[in-house]
Amino acid sequence: MVYRRIRDLREDKDLPQRVVASALGCSQQVYSNYELGQRDIPTQMLIKIAQYYKVSVDYILGISDNPKRLK
Repeated sequence: MVYRRIRDLREDKDLPQRVVASALGCSQQVYSNYELGQRDIPTQMLIKIAQYYKVSVDYILGISDNPKRLK
């Protein structure tokens, strides 16, 4: 679920992996591995991804289907 959500978020914004990876401070290969589920996403990176896409961590984790962050 997590890996599909981060891929869908990126694709919904028509962003290449290299752009997202650069914004998050990791390589394109590392980010690709996150999307493919070949590498666990560290907690701090999960938070960065949620902040980048302006969604809740709960949404990325599949706990909630509401992408909105609580204020």
